[in-house]
Amino acid sequence: MSIGAETKEKSLRRFRLRSITILAILLMLVGSLVIRALYLQIYDRDFLISRGERIHIGSETIFAHRGSIKDRNGELLAISSPVDVITANPRMIVDNMIKIQELAEVLGMDHLVLGKRISDGYKSGKQEINIKRRLSPEKANQVMSLGFPGVDKRREYDRYYPAGEVTAHLVGLTMRYEDKGIEGLEVKYNDVLKGKSGKKTFIRDNKKGKRNKVQSIKQLRPPIPGKDIETSIDLRLQYLAYKNLKKAIKEYNAASGSIIILDAKTNEVLALVNQPSYNPNDRSQYTPESQRNRAVTDIYEPGSTIKPLILTAALESGKYSLASIIDTSPGSIKVGSEKIEDPDNLGSISFSTVLTRSSNVGATKIALSLDAEQLWDTLTRFGFGSLTLSNFPAESPGILHHHSNWRDVRQATISYGYGLSVTPMQLARAYAVFGAEGILRPISLLKMDEPKQGVSVVDSEIAKKISLMLEEVVRPGGTGIKARVPSYRIGGKTGTAWLSKNGNYSKEEYISTFVGIAPLNNPRLVVLVKIDKPQGLYYGSDVAAPIFSEVTSAALRLLGVPPDLLPEESIFTHVESKTLNGNGL
Repeated sequence: MSIGAETKEKSLRRFRLRSITILAILLMLVGSLVIRALYLQIYDRDFLISRGERIHIGSETIFAHRGSIKDRNGELLAISSPVDVITANPRMIVDNMIKIQELAEVLGMDHLVLGKRISDGYKSGKQEINIKRRLSPEKANQVMSLGFPGVDKRREYDRYYPAGEVTAHLVGLTMRYEDKGIEGLEVKYNDVLKGKSGKKTFIRDNKKGKRNKVQSIKQLRPPIPGKDIETSIDLRLQYLAYKNLKKAIKEYNAASGSIIILDAKTNEVLALVNQPSYNPNDRSQYTPESQRNRAVTDIYEPGSTIKPLILTAALESGKYSLASIIDTSPGSIKVGSEKIEDPDNLGSISFSTVLTRSSNVGATKIALSLDAEQLWDTLTRFGFGSLTLSNFPAESPGILHHHSNWRDVRQATISYGYGLSVTPMQLARAYAVFGAEGILRPISLLKMDEPKQGVSVVDSEIAKKISLMLEEVVRPGGTGIKARVPSYRIGGKTGTAWLSKNGNYSKEEYISTFVGIAPLNNPRLVVLVKIDKPQGLYYGSDVAAPIFSEVTSAALRLLGVPPDLLPEESIFTHVESKTLNGNGL
């Protein structure tokens, strides 16, 4: 054998030896692992099970903070506050009745109820169940400090409304335990307010029942908080309006009511309240009857508050001027089968006296002398029969039938507020046109830096003339004298309307309304007061007008609006308003 062949043979033997050695080592390792596995499966099964219950890899939602709702001055109307949920692993606690009883006692729960909940969770194979929600972080920490096996806590956010029932109809509320609006601005601006939840994974160690997250593995998705919204509401005026409305409902034993305060320059809603209301922090008070935002959803026949619009159409027609004389004798007029009456025979009266004394006969004669299409056009331009563009959920457009469907009776009854239906918000918006010298603007529930673009719907000179006539309504001899505001020039109109029941008008149930503008020299506010089914006194002049006076007077002072009436000019001779019938006066 040559030297080369011998060397090659030796290398081959060394290679075979190393291969056999490595293979032997591998076989020994595999054998050890098999033996270890068999040992663990057979002899240490209970240990592994208990260890598996201790160590758990899971995921967790990181809840996003819902945006706040604020008034125009930054006061909180809705806020999400942190609360904790107490959870439990049913497998770790199901057989420990003593611990269940102790836990129930700490949480103020019935131990049998808690025991059944844990048992049901165990039977369904759940690794985590909710035991109690809406605990303060302090209370949750107290529970966790007791070291109950399998008990843990989870952070979430609960919606809280600091003003409670005062702002309930406007702000609305969210679904319990879910970041989802179901009423009011909460649902309207849900996409803005709602945050986007995040998610992360973790390793959880259940040692000694303390379920500590010992290692964060990865944040899969960071939470994105919701955005705040700033409403047009002035909380000071909101409280003022709500206090006075609640007082009036009680005083007159009324069924319901609404008050609206608009910024006369921008049509921002400064206050909007209704009765009955509810506390959004207490869901037990939440009923279909109490949750309606009547100011924007409920429609009614406005009574004599429509008459300024009728006189506007008359001035626009060119057939009438402030010098026109209207013969109302003998105090009644028959249109078809309907007899329309005034409380008194006013005889021949001036154009403005039709408004001042709220003459149904005078308004009827004026309306019937106008073209139906023209009258309808005026009403539609002022926003009747259409939405106010507030974009409030479930807002009603009211009812204004097309003029082609009018007959003389319909045209006559519309002149004093029957045969059409409006929302309180529509009516307040229409009166804002007079304060804005003929400009109609959309309603805004959000604070604005600049007024929304408006549309001219009536000549400014005509709007000024109507405003002056509205001022006469609150002077001695007018139906609205009880609405006067000391030291301020105001204008407005009373309205008393029969309620419609089953197609007929009830002569025992009324709606009392007053809507006005203040101050007239430089309009700042439009205020509407509506009281449904007052008992005892029920005329707009007796019920709604005094409420308007009190609310408007306080609101002007709160806003620091300077008086525009000299002391000697503000001293009116007190004249009690005459008893008026229910035909809309």
